[in-house]
Amino acid sequence: MKIIIAGCGRVGYALAQQLNDEGHELTLIDNSADRLAPALSNLDLQGIVGSATSFLTQKEAGVQKADLFIAVTDKEEVNLIACLLAKKASKCRTIARVRDPQYFREIGYLKECMDISMIINPEYAAATEIAQLIQVPDAMEIDSFAKGRVDLLRVAIPEESILHNMKVMDFSKKFNHEVLICILEHNHQISIPDGSTVLTAGDTISVIMPRQKIRSFYRISKLSSIHDIRDVMIAGGGMISFYLTQMLLRSGIPVKIIERNRERCEFLSDMLEHATIIHSEASDHELLLEEGIAQADAFVALTSMDEENVFLSLFANKQAPHSKQITKLNRLTADEIISGLPIGSIISPKAITTEYILQYVRSQSNSYGSNVEALYRLMDNQVEALEFYVNTDNEVTGIPLLEMKLKKNLLVCCIVRKNKVITPSGRDTIEMGDTVIIVTTHKGLQDITDILDR
Repeated sequence: MKIIIAGCGRVGYALAQQLNDEGHELTLIDNSADRLAPALSNLDLQGIVGSATSFLTQKEAGVQKADLFIAVTDKEEVNLIACLLAKKASKCRTIARVRDPQYFREIGYLKECMDISMIINPEYAAATEIAQLIQVPDAMEIDSFAKGRVDLLRVAIPEESILHNMKVMDFSKKFNHEVLICILEHNHQISIPDGSTVLTAGDTISVIMPRQKIRSFYRISKLSSIHDIRDVMIAGGGMISFYLTQMLLRSGIPVKIIERNRERCEFLSDMLEHATIIHSEASDHELLLEEGIAQADAFVALTSMDEENVFLSLFANKQAPHSKQITKLNRLTADEIISGLPIGSIISPKAITTEYILQYVRSQSNSYGSNVEALYRLMDNQVEALEFYVNTDNEVTGIPLLEMKLKKNLLVCCIVRKNKVITPSGRDTIEMGDTVIIVTTHKGLQDITDILDR
């Protein structure tokens, strides 16, 4: 596809990097030559210095022949106007990043009025993921498929767990073949396990199951060490905090927000009348102790500084090691140093935005047998989990899985057929109309037939 990206900040660059790896023809627009320079040096793409809201700039970028225009500058108005211009100049699809709550409340009208294909709000998307993690406190990461019918949970195997020294095939039998291990992290090595793989304490596993089986999974596995979360403390009062607090209050969970900016505190107090807003530095350890960080069921570090969020979560873990910690990171990568620290679940609005847009790009690519309905990059981008909707009969339909020559390091994890969730065995088949969830270390799968080793 020929794709134009307006805005070369963190999200724009990350998008360009991923789309470049998948072989798309890219043009970047930014009004700063300095911001464009790293992308031009490291990636195979064209860069244009100019305003995304200028028709002449868009024309120079080739908008009239573009398949997709993505606007991810740091200004909502620029993104919306740029998409409107692009749509008027060509028949391309458009995606806009919109973060302001005022615009986001009118998302349906904006999409219809301006004919925008997709509007993404990174802060709202991040808040939604955090709310999911709070609902299932023992999970390090949760990704949902099939319109919420199926969840992929990442969990750690603690010392003295009943899963220690258990084979994956025995794990599956223990849960009546309704819960499947898709990914294993052992000593920082990532793999797609087979039935003979042995689990050990200290491993991290990603398991897929119907949503209604989550509680029974924790009960039988005895992995749960955290009770239901009854109160949440948040460091930082930005837009993620705002959206998250709205969600938690609707669920009846009390929230306490610590924010250093007085004007922002006044805004939060006006908009979130049932939340407790504290005007102070979140890095003040004495204040955190006074406000009950040691007793809080969950602590969420959402300040604007990655380093501060890491230190705050470390302090929260020290004061309440059995509570839930969630840490927002934008710039720092989840390398071995970060992933080895006890800072709980890591949330990256940049990564979430990239995933959502990549999912849309793949769904619009020239797939003839299926559409990508969902896409998640897991384990520091080493693994992809994809949801395909099979819209035609093709090379993989009607054939038992055990008779297919599948790519190595690829697992057919789940089939959803007419609202029935199937954990597939070798005798099961993929049929037209199915939703199929695939986990693999292979990047760039566009179509369900790409699971075959050809």
